[in-house]
Amino acid sequence: MRRTIADPETMHAFGQELSGLLRAGDLMVLTGPLGAGKTTFTRGLGEGLRVRGAVTSPTFVLARTHPSTVGGPALVHVDAYRLSSAMELDDLDIDFARSIVVVEWGRGLLEGITESWLDVEIERPLGASQADPGAEVDDAVALDLPEPRTVTVTGHGPRWRAGLGLAAAAVPAVPDEPGSA
Repeated sequence: MRRTIADPETMHAFGQELSGLLRAGDLMVLTGPLGAGKTTFTRGLGEGLRVRGAVTSPTFVLARTHPSTVGGPALVHVDAYRLSSAMELDDLDIDFARSIVVVEWGRGLLEGITESWLDVEIERPLGASQADPGAEVDDAVALDLPEPRTVTVTGHGPRWRAGLGLAAAAVPAVPDEPGSA
C-alpha cells in the first residue's frame, strides 16, 4: 500500500488507523530520513492503541515501553540507529510475543527476530533548504515544514500474506501521482 500524506496531522492519523490492524506479536520497521515523520507516525499508533505516556523518540534510551491503558498489548518503541546487528536488538530483551514493537532505523536487523513484519517506508521531499541551493533556511526549520510524504507499507511473512485490508482513501491525503500503486 502506498499513500501520499499531506502533513504531520495526517501522518498522526495514519498511525492511528494502522493501530487498528495490530495485535500482540506484531512488528513494524520504520525507515526514512531525519524529519520524515517516523515518531509522529508512532505517536499516532500509541494514541490509537491507547497506551500510557508520551510517545517520543527513544534515541538516547534505545527503547521505551508504553503499557496499554485498556488491557491491550504494550507498545515498545525502539530507535535502532546505533545498533549494528540483530543480536544487539535481541539484547534489548524486548517481549516481542506480547507487545506491538515499532523499530525506527531497523531495516536489516530482523534476521531471526520474527517471521512476519510490516515495513513502513517514509519518503521525505528535499525540503525548502535543499530545493533552492541559494536559500538560507535553518535545517531544523526545514525538517518541520509540512511537506507531503510518501508512505509505503509492505507486509512480510505469513501474518500479512492476505494484505493489510485498508481502504486506500480512509485517511485524507493528497492524491498519489498518476500511475503510482
